[in-house]
Amino acid sequence: MVRRGRRPRFLAKDRLFAIPLVGMALRGAGQIPVSRGTGDQKPLRQAEEALAAGEVVLVYPEGTVTNRVDSLPMGGKTGTVRLSLASGVPIIPMASWGSQPVWQKSGKGSLKFGRPIWTKIGPPLDFLNRVDQASDLQSLRSMTRELMTALTDIVEDLRSRYPKRWAIDG
Repeated sequence: MVRRGRRPRFLAKDRLFAIPLVGMALRGAGQIPVSRGTGDQKPLRQAEEALAAGEVVLVYPEGTVTNRVDSLPMGGKTGTVRLSLASGVPIIPMASWGSQPVWQKSGKGSLKFGRPIWTKIGPPLDFLNRVDQASDLQSLRSMTRELMTALTDIVEDLRSRYPKRWAIDG
């Protein structure tokens, strides 16, 4: 994406923007701050504007790093689906496996050299024929479950093929 002049923009928790050098880097890279748990719609509007301008927006539909012991995706929030319906852009599900020992909320972690981190992209999820359901919370939750199932399928496939030498507990 970067080589094509399309730098990805992430939705990131606003507390990261308060960290001196991290915040400056995030703002400089055009990342979008999210005040989690407030219901603030500004981040979704900014993401919509970015998509309308042809930019790439990456969203973690869970709103955080998974805390499941098996490292599978948790339940998602409806923002990703709402953004897709509002922008007219399908969702491209993408997941990775192998970074859990490196990127985690707590614990020792592992920066062991050579650890592979695999990424896989699934087929687009196009909910645009359901745009009339954009204000129905139950429908949004149903579409979000479909998204999370697609992501879980991708993660389970990556996990099943991951080299045993680098096996991750879970």
